[in-house]
Amino acid sequence: MFDVRKYYENENEKVRDSYEKTLSAIKEICDETKGYRKAGEKKEYFRFFNTVGKFILKMADYEKKLRDDYFSTKTFEELLKENNEFYEEILPENYKKKSYANPSNCVDIFGDKFGQLLSYFYCQYRHYITHAFYHKIFRMDEYNRLFIDVFNYVKNKGIEYKTLKELITRPQRKDKTEDIIHQLKEQFDRNFKYNIDIVENRDLSDLRYLFGYRNLITKNEIKTARFLLDYSEDKIKKLSQQVAKAYIDGFERSNKDISGKSTVMLTYYAGQERLIRQLIKDLKKNNLEALISNVSSTNLNKQYGYDHRFDTALFLDEEYTDLFKKNFEEAGKKCKEILSVFSGIIPFSTFGEPPFNPENKKECIRFTEEQQKLFRIHQNNLVKIREKYLPMKEISFSAISFPSPEVGKNFGQVFEDILEINMLDTEQYEGIQQKIIDVLDKADYVYVKGKGKSKTDIKVKMQGLKNPDNETNFLNCGADINIPLGEVYTSPQLKATNGILHIEEAYLGGLKYIDLELTFKDGYIVDYDCNNFAQEEDNKKYIEENLLFPHKTLPLGEFAIGTNTLAYVIAKKHNIMNILPVLIMEKMGPHFAIGDTCFALSEDKPVFNRLDNKEVTARENEKTALRKTKPGKAYTYRHQDITIPYESINFITVVAKNGERIDIIKDGRFVLAGTEELNKPFEKRAQEHRSTSCKVKSRGGNFRSR
Repeated sequence: MFDVRKYYENENEKVRDSYEKTLSAIKEICDETKGYRKAGEKKEYFRFFNTVGKFILKMADYEKKLRDDYFSTKTFEELLKENNEFYEEILPENYKKKSYANPSNCVDIFGDKFGQLLSYFYCQYRHYITHAFYHKIFRMDEYNRLFIDVFNYVKNKGIEYKTLKELITRPQRKDKTEDIIHQLKEQFDRNFKYNIDIVENRDLSDLRYLFGYRNLITKNEIKTARFLLDYSEDKIKKLSQQVAKAYIDGFERSNKDISGKSTVMLTYYAGQERLIRQLIKDLKKNNLEALISNVSSTNLNKQYGYDHRFDTALFLDEEYTDLFKKNFEEAGKKCKEILSVFSGIIPFSTFGEPPFNPENKKECIRFTEEQQKLFRIHQNNLVKIREKYLPMKEISFSAISFPSPEVGKNFGQVFEDILEINMLDTEQYEGIQQKIIDVLDKADYVYVKGKGKSKTDIKVKMQGLKNPDNETNFLNCGADINIPLGEVYTSPQLKATNGILHIEEAYLGGLKYIDLELTFKDGYIVDYDCNNFAQEEDNKKYIEENLLFPHKTLPLGEFAIGTNTLAYVIAKKHNIMNILPVLIMEKMGPHFAIGDTCFALSEDKPVFNRLDNKEVTARENEKTALRKTKPGKAYTYRHQDITIPYESINFITVVAKNGERIDIIKDGRFVLAGTEELNKPFEKRAQEHRSTSCKVKSRGGNFRSR
């Protein structure tokens, strides 16, 4: 049986002597560069190596201290101070002024090209935090040797950019088969127990367990853990059962067989362990063993990641693409047994952080036009191999989100209200949504018009139904693959889908967009703009690099109508509309997804709605149909939902081929017969506003009957 600790120990023993020698050499480098001011024209380089070298030695020392009893020998306060010191340098105020991780700082010091390269090089050593926690000495040894080689080159040679770049990117140009195998085992092997042990076996009332992760631990993680410690056991169990049931139901909904699967991946935020512990138990009742490879925590500096999002441009070329394809294929073969039993993923996300409006720095690395083409080829290669070992037609997911304490002082009440929408009655909503679908299936196109400041004016062409008695265009979506419930969605026909989609404020992929405007012609984006920056050129580049990348345009892959009006009212009540995740936002009005359809890579798997047993036939569009003739051009590997809030809707109208018009939503309210129940949260909210106390009544986390 595979044991990750023994596996790492064996790998470490192979390099133990080399590793100790590199540490001795790095100590000498630190001594030599201590007097960097005397190094003449290379003094800034010497100061750079002195800084990196000291960090390497610090993490090497930390790795040696990290034994099983380490976290029980220190107080909570000592561990918190130590943890925060690891990340102090990249906090916004420090990152901006003095960190080498900031490419702007490095360019100021070392000049263009050299600055970006050294900033990238510096960031590779930030990974030592993870290496130390997992005791990956074999990985530290490799990068120690790289550090020594780069220092010796700079010290003894005239510094030439091409040579320095080839040296610094050397690890990316080697055979990476073993590295990928390590990654796959950490992700998909049930015997990788590092994070599972924390959740299942630590005393969760002793919050020192939080420091067992290699993450930054902030007041958000601490407050979440304390909040859940005191939370109702009954509610924890009901929520866990809801998530487990939703995941299993997702296989039935998607017509997928789970019988041969035995593992499921959980991703969550530090502090949510009490809920995750219960979910692990409930999944075991369904013969599924949890995998935990990735635990997240508060990101206090999103600019850091944004600045380095295109760093692969330093080494992305045909040679790299071909080698990685070969290595990934070899690794997949060697890990096919653990991949074959993998069923899918249950991600827990959080929301509450302020919307991120990034600074667009001229010093950041960018892809060339040729590299963008190569990146698309690279994506295609990886998806083809992944499909061989993890075919989308066999795996599923169920996503759910909860607030972080960053949401504000009323965190507890927001948590209770979000819990309520996560527990809504699927059967009740699916019944109402079926009435909407019955009308939508009459449509030649659906006309969506904004009101007020919204410029939205778009006609979405529907697919043709050959046999309306047995076929439908729309999936009736309850609480299964996505929690909370509440939407009907389809893959529109691209040809004849025309118009403008305009959102006054959107929070997409972690980034803020102001007055985002997309113009569609025959289903594809032909023009785009926003008002994030003063210059139009900067606004267009922002959209190109974040919404469209690596493409020049994207198709309209999905059209949907969200029905979760309770979620909308709760968002307005707490004034959190601008910080909600897409997972919840998409249920709160019509939404449009640019990129691939929701059925991408599974189009040939028949899907049926539960209530009427009709087959959802609109599973592909003109682009994804290319998989049969030009597979390299069929997918974008992007899917970004963009929601129009109810208050910005003038109407959503079905227009039939005979000219008949049927309104589904008018002036922000559902007007179709049979959907009156969806307006009740609006009415209740209005009554509360009119009440003499002007106070919002707490829902107290009560569950609706199922």
